[in-house]
Amino acid sequence: MKKRAFAGILLLICATMARADYVEPARGSADRKALMDALRPHAEWVLGKPVEFVISELRLAQGQGLPGPVAFAMVRAQRPGGGKIDLTTTPGVKRGDYDPGYMDGSSFQALYRKVSDTWVAVHWEVGATDAWWYDPALCEEYFAVIPEACAG
Repeated sequence: MKKRAFAGILLLICATMARADYVEPARGSADRKALMDALRPHAEWVLGKPVEFVISELRLAQGQGLPGPVAFAMVRAQRPGGGKIDLTTTPGVKRGDYDPGYMDGSSFQALYRKVSDTWVAVHWEVGATDAWWYDPALCEEYFAVIPEACAG
C-alpha cells in the first residue's frame, strides 16, 4: 500500500512538472517585444510616458493542454536610459489610484494570453506588495507559467 501511495505521489509530481514547461523568449525576439508592448500602455497609464522595462522573469508556454499561448512577466519600469521613476509625480498617483507609500516601486507583474496574433496583458499589477498571481483561480489557465504558485 505504501508503495502505491508513493508511486501515486511521484506520478502526480512528475505530471505537475511536465505541465510546467515554459521558455524565456530570447532577447530581440518578436514574442519578447510583443509581450513588453502589451504591458506598455498599462505602465504609461499609471507611470506616464515614456517607459522601458528591465525584465527579471519572462515565461511563455503553449500546448500542454492550455487553451492557447500564455505568458508571465516580472519587470521593473524605468525611464529610457535607466532613469528612475518618481512615483509621486506619476499620473496614477495624481489621479489618486495609487499611493507610493504602499507600492513596491515601479515593479510590474503580468499574466498574458495570446488572442489571434496579439499578446494581451489580461491580469497585471504595478507596485504590488504581495504575490497576487498565487491566486488558485489563475492556475487553470496559467499553471504552465506560474508552476510554483500552482503546486499545492
